Amino acid sequence: MDASRIYDVIVIGSGAGGGTLLHALAPTGKKILVLERGGYLPREKDNWSSRAVFVDNKYKARETWLEKDGKTFRPEIHYYVGGQTKLYGSALLRFLPEDFEDLRHRDGISPAWPIRYGDLEPYYARAERLYHVHSDGGPFPALKHEPRIQELQDDLRRLGYSPFALPVGVILDERHPENSPCIRCSTCDGYPCLIHGKADTEVVCVRPALRNPNVTLLTHTHVTLLRTSSSGREVTTVVAERNGVIEQYQAGVVVVSCGAINSAALLLRSANEAHPNGLANASDQVGRNYMCHNNSAFVALSPKLNPTTFEKTLALNDFYLRANDWEFPLGAIQTMGKADAEKFEAAAPIPVPRFALDQLAKHSLDFWLTSEDLPRAANRVTVSKEGRISVQYRQNNLEAHDRLNAKLSRLLRKVDGEHRLIPLSFSLRKKIPLRGVTHQCGTVRFGSDPKTSVLDVNCKAHELDNLYVVDGSFFVSSAAMNPALTIMANALRVADHLKQRLH
Repeated sequence: MDASRIYDVIVIGSGAGGGTLLHALAPTGKKILVLERGGYLPREKDNWSSRAVFVDNKYKARETWLEKDGKTFRPEIHYYVGGQTKLYGSALLRFLPEDFEDLRHRDGISPAWPIRYGDLEPYYARAERLYHVHSDGGPFPALKHEPRIQELQDDLRRLGYSPFALPVGVILDERHPENSPCIRCSTCDGYPCLIHGKADTEVVCVRPALRNPNVTLLTHTHVTLLRTSSSGREVTTVVAERNGVIEQYQAGVVVVSCGAINSAALLLRSANEAHPNGLANASDQVGRNYMCHNNSAFVALSPKLNPTTFEKTLALNDFYLRANDWEFPLGAIQTMGKADAEKFEAAAPIPVPRFALDQLAKHSLDFWLTSEDLPRAANRVTVSKEGRISVQYRQNNLEAHDRLNAKLSRLLRKVDGEHRLIPLSFSLRKKIPLRGVTHQCGTVRFGSDPKTSVLDVNCKAHELDNLYVVDGSFFVSSAAMNPALTIMANALRVADHLKQRLH
């Protein structure tokens, strides 16, 4: 093979896992190639258009996957430099220590991880600094609540609850806003950032890494196959389609970070004589235990106006591990980006007049609810002989999520003085469907036992000496927190391991 296509490290994918690992490895001087399926997300006025983003789905990938019944769906997935972080809400929360232990739920046990909170804590701290996380006691000051959200926080505290500042990754200095890329606009949660004020992986990791002459990024390069030696012990060739041409690359270390669904699919597509059930799949665990959380958008209405611009600043974990009337974990509550008429239009089950949608948006308080879904072997990613992705998923642990919705509904009826909040019925139970894959995790789990896991504790495949996976695939459980910060922190942890290996 041409020496120009031989590298020390190949990273497949430039999102939260791959991009963060790249940033950590770039200063080593090792020859690194990053292969990204998409290109750079275009900077254009539509970045901040609710209609373009939520109604027209302009930035979603134009591909379809299969459900278990053979029906097709268009996943909410984005192929760009920076991956899913280009449109994430940048809520960057740590898992709790209890999330790394066996945790009992009504529907079963959320299993313990092979590492503990203390193992990841220093990497959480590094990731928070890297991604400009604003939080209580974090590396950057917590974001100030706008008046309407401050009122909500005060009411919650008056009622005996413990709301806190939602950890958010934005490149913002509220004391000197003239120096800040972030301007605290309403188009952050779920939008691309036109002015690079959101701490996404392209902005804070990939672009700085590319300043190193040893780092090469190839865009519009779709990796389709990993070939191994005849023994099956190492990946020898990465096969990709780039601008319609098949190309091959080699490296001493190959890191897969395509997202939990696409990473599992790549390993399954790479089956060969040494790995007949898919690469690294002697355990039959590749693609299994897919998790995506029980997520709901919850909208409440009040006679009071809500002129908030940047609403995503408040969180509540009082019911995370238990409630006074329920011995099992319920989940997490946080505010969402402020709703507008176009968002309501995209979510409404029936057509609603525009003036009514505008009025709803002016009076709404908007929340995001997350409860844990449990790993189930039957919830899995498979690929057809033609290589087409199928996601088979049956919901579980729904009672906890129902109870979390009910808790918030009852709580909101007690706040706001005489201006009682009314949960909006059509949004109260707007559970995110299968196509909502932004919290995907668990398909290539790590562990100490090769019979029940795919990766070892360093996220290296048990069966291959040079294959690593650093996206959300490695998760053993989903917890009830946004997964991004844990993916980022783990990527930094694996990068430290690889630095020793590459030394």
